[in-house]
Amino acid sequence: MLDVSPPSLGGPPADVTDPPGPYPSQPNAPHAVVIGSGFGGLAAAVRLGARGYRVTVLEKLDQPGGRAYVHRQNGFTFDAGPTMITAPFLFEELWALAGRRFQDDMALAAMDPFYVIRFADGSSFRYTGDPEAMEAEIARFAPGDVEGYRRFMKESERIFRIGFEKFGHVPFGSVADMLRVAPELVRLGGHRSVWGLVSRYIKDERLRIVFSFHPLLIGGNPFSVTSVYCLIAFLERKWGVHFAMGGTGRLVTGLVDLIRHQGGTVRLNAPVEEILLEGRTAVGVRLASGERIPAAIVVSNADPAWTYRHMLPATARRHWTDAKIERGRYSMSLFVWYFGTNRRYETVDHHTILLGPRYRGLVHDIFKRHILPEDFSLYLHRPTATDPSLAPPGCDTFYVLSPVPNLKSDVDWQTAAEPYRRSIADFLGRTLLPGLDEAVVASHMLTPQGFQDRLWSFRGAAFALEPVLMQSAWFRPHNESEDIRHLYLVGAGTHPGGGVPGVLSSARVLDTVVPDAVAFA
Repeated sequence: MLDVSPPSLGGPPADVTDPPGPYPSQPNAPHAVVIGSGFGGLAAAVRLGARGYRVTVLEKLDQPGGRAYVHRQNGFTFDAGPTMITAPFLFEELWALAGRRFQDDMALAAMDPFYVIRFADGSSFRYTGDPEAMEAEIARFAPGDVEGYRRFMKESERIFRIGFEKFGHVPFGSVADMLRVAPELVRLGGHRSVWGLVSRYIKDERLRIVFSFHPLLIGGNPFSVTSVYCLIAFLERKWGVHFAMGGTGRLVTGLVDLIRHQGGTVRLNAPVEEILLEGRTAVGVRLASGERIPAAIVVSNADPAWTYRHMLPATARRHWTDAKIERGRYSMSLFVWYFGTNRRYETVDHHTILLGPRYRGLVHDIFKRHILPEDFSLYLHRPTATDPSLAPPGCDTFYVLSPVPNLKSDVDWQTAAEPYRRSIADFLGRTLLPGLDEAVVASHMLTPQGFQDRLWSFRGAAFALEPVLMQSAWFRPHNESEDIRHLYLVGAGTHPGGGVPGVLSSARVLDTVVPDAVAFA
């Protein structure tokens, strides 16, 4: 019988959280409160701790991690969200700030291939970081596109050097900041879409999909997000695609340990209801329990739309008004099915992209029409291909992710979730996972409604605002709040955007915009 009940979590590991209260050795240090313990919030806490702040991280759930939460059920370990690490140096930098070596605490496994892309006709493309292997794969599909691929990668590197290395870690706090970079954005072709730029170099329709799907991993429509996101192709080649042994949750517990090592505190089951103000300055937070926690600065790792709409009064907001929040273009959401099997599927790779019969039409239905199509494209994650410890012996752990419209659609996920899961399971059983029905022994689902109710994502959008040009850089919610002094934002919804590198980089921006702790002495 299929168990679709929520996983039995049993609480966080004993070494994950501290009791509330200041660290004895720095009781007089200025207090920084961080709302949310996703990668952005945890990275911000480490950086603030390294700069002399006494840090308290407040998490509404019973485990840290936010979208990187870990579900455990029947001996299976399911990473809820991020599964790929593409810029390990950003983690190494955090460990160094805390006086530790990343390699002493964490083990990363390099993926080869990065992922396998399976087309509706059954053909597949093995996407790797090896230029010669990639050119050989391209030649199997369209020999004439090999030279175009070489030129595309040169363009991807050029965009990377400017978009990631030059602008990815700097704030866009003023119009002047945006005007300074506008000429370079024009030269980068930032007004083009990812699909448009890829199509300049690649002619085969299937290969155009191969090199344009990346924005879907960070909440973007390949046909409308800025071509700056073409930098991902070179970023992956430069540093590779990695998996954290023990699961992505190991990185979360590692960061929590760094915070504790610095003298910081992580409090669980502590949802923030209100950011406290004196005039237009943040001075602390109020929890749902009524407890008030004073702070010199407040950093929100929550969705910016949720932060402004639900944690601050409308009278304090001149820029991020309710009307502006409503007008925003939000990313798609996700339907995620986590499942464990009582057998292993040895021929299935760690990361597989399964494309449906449509690409442009499917994306249009999700992003523009806000309807739930009958067909789908899927990302299948099999971490036990690399780390068998994430399942009982002889078993496999999976999650399958399907992009779906956010809650602007009229889908009732309470009734739609199980039929949708069933259609995905049937498809997987006919293709990569024969006998799946009989093999599933653990199951859990996350829907757009869950993104809103559990993760406080506005409209259930999995990646906050869609990263189109007019919602990027200066046009995105600023890392230093435009409305409230001493309020700062990190995470996918602020600059530079989604994905683990983007989220970690948003915390890096704080080094520029947050005053040193001594300023509050």
